[in-house]
Amino acid sequence: MCSLHVEEEAHLAAMGGNGDGTRTPSPRPRSHEANIALFEICWEDVLLPHMSTYLSLKDLFNLRCCSQTARRFAEASLEKRQELNFSGNNTSNIELAFKVVARCCRRLEVLHLACCKWLTDELLLPLLTNNKHRLCAVNLNECVNITALSLQPIIVECKDLRILKLSKCQWLTTGAVDALTLHQSKLVEFDISHCGAIGERCLIIFFRKLNKLTVLSLAHTPSVTDQVLIQIGNYCRELEHINLMGCVAISDYGVHALTKTCTRLQSLMVQRCPLVTERVLAPLRGRVHLDRPSMGYNLQPSQNHRLFLQV
Repeated sequence: MCSLHVEEEAHLAAMGGNGDGTRTPSPRPRSHEANIALFEICWEDVLLPHMSTYLSLKDLFNLRCCSQTARRFAEASLEKRQELNFSGNNTSNIELAFKVVARCCRRLEVLHLACCKWLTDELLLPLLTNNKHRLCAVNLNECVNITALSLQPIIVECKDLRILKLSKCQWLTTGAVDALTLHQSKLVEFDISHCGAIGERCLIIFFRKLNKLTVLSLAHTPSVTDQVLIQIGNYCRELEHINLMGCVAISDYGVHALTKTCTRLQSLMVQRCPLVTERVLAPLRGRVHLDRPSMGYNLQPSQNHRLFLQV
């Protein structure tokens, strides 16, 4: 009996109770999770794929200033970043931030640098060198302080390039476009508006290779002529949107040749093209979005077409 009583006491103690039926309060277990610091959570599995994607560049640079660990995390986040947008950012000391980005980013696919007046070849080339094999979209519109030298890694090494925007880049030369002709044939969107240094012959040869183009902007490019439009119509059959604003050398003849063969065309911009008249535009109304209002012609589309053929 004595041994049975001892065993019963031991059993009650193990169950957390006393022999008199009252329960002995046990110490509260320490919560290990409550003491985990942010950067102790797995970076590769949790923080980088699921948290850093929600942080803006400003957030990452603010975080980078907090500690050495925070700095390493911010730079690891930049390394995995796929899109970078500095467009229009001309704040003081932005060049210093860009140097950090150029050093850390390794997986960029989309690069927006439009209107960055401070951008130079020296700043841009390291970024392009580190990301040239992944880039598919590059926007350098109005980057006035770089040269054609910065285009070299884009032209030669970016095999997956699909979008290239170079509006108001007066440094863009015929030689650079010739190099594009040799190395880039998969572009679907191309913008060389306000680029006056490119010749007509260069454009005619260039568009013979771009049979995948869907969006094209040639606004205020003086070398765009009817012959260029004919080549675009012959080879760029996938074209959906084209901007020809301010192309004063084009006429009804070129626009007709373009719209006749580009059957997928959805929008046509021809403001400030004095030789393009309602004779060629009227048959397009209702089928293609035009940026120019009707000039009051009441002729049926078939009548306009006959008038055009008589010109």
